[in-house]
Amino acid sequence: MAFQEPIEKMSGRIREITVGGGDGALVIGGENVLPFYAWEGDMPNKPVVAMEVYDTTPEGWPQPLVDALGEVFHDPAMWARACVEQHGADMICVQLASTDPNAADTSPEDAAGTVKAVAAAVDVPIIVYGSGSTDKDAEVLKAVAEAMVDRPIAMGPTTEDNFKPITAAALAYGHIVVAETPIDVNMAKQLNILISQLGLPPERILLDPSTGAVGYGIEYSFTVSERLRLAALGQNDDMTQMPMICNLGKEAWRSKEAKTPVDEEPTWGDAHNRGVLWEATTAITMAASGANVLVMRHPESVALIHKAIDGLMES
Repeated sequence: MAFQEPIEKMSGRIREITVGGGDGALVIGGENVLPFYAWEGDMPNKPVVAMEVYDTTPEGWPQPLVDALGEVFHDPAMWARACVEQHGADMICVQLASTDPNAADTSPEDAAGTVKAVAAAVDVPIIVYGSGSTDKDAEVLKAVAEAMVDRPIAMGPTTEDNFKPITAAALAYGHIVVAETPIDVNMAKQLNILISQLGLPPERILLDPSTGAVGYGIEYSFTVSERLRLAALGQNDDMTQMPMICNLGKEAWRSKEAKTPVDEEPTWGDAHNRGVLWEATTAITMAASGANVLVMRHPESVALIHKAIDGLMES
């Protein structure tokens, strides 16, 4: 008797969301199977990579990152253009780190100007992350949303503490919100419910469940992301069916294994390869958990992930 491979049919589907506008827009999501299980259903859109661009020169980055990107640190627009034209980024994720009240405390108006300059330099979709300061992010993202009224963006982190003003700005100016929660299935679902109750359609919400890096809680991150996908697909849970974004670059490169120079730990091997592989391994793990957008840093890590995703989509 011939073996017949069992096929599991899911009752739910991840929403398709269009990020960006015009010729550069990208569609993400749309799958009705677990990641890369194409033999069981449809996965019409592959995961994409957004490369980070900071609004200030990063401090304390490992030398492999400085060597790969340092020439453009002084100009976010130039940095974004290099990410797209030289390194193959599908999207750009502008990190407004300088707006942190404990850092340069850049004004919302200046932050909006930075985002507009990046948008003028590239045609790909743009994601904007604030500094993580709850109150300041609400002010900054409102200014960015107004400045970008002619070009839809995704913006966050939108949290339980500031979702009302950020969602209101997204509603007013036609943008997507990135709903961020601290690695918890129920909290992720609840925040999506709260945002939806304010009138923002679920098709304009991206889910950021937060993540760790390889060796730093990625098992827990994977489990939570997978449970969100199982709820969305297997239980047809409407409030978990948003595409997922993982802001993983900063997590991978803050780990000691990725950033420690070889002269401090000679037995760990070449620092350049170690850091690149640490980020790439973190990224492919999160793609396998269900991430539709991977936010990354190093060009070589990005190239590895593009190759891995293409291979998995073809298999």
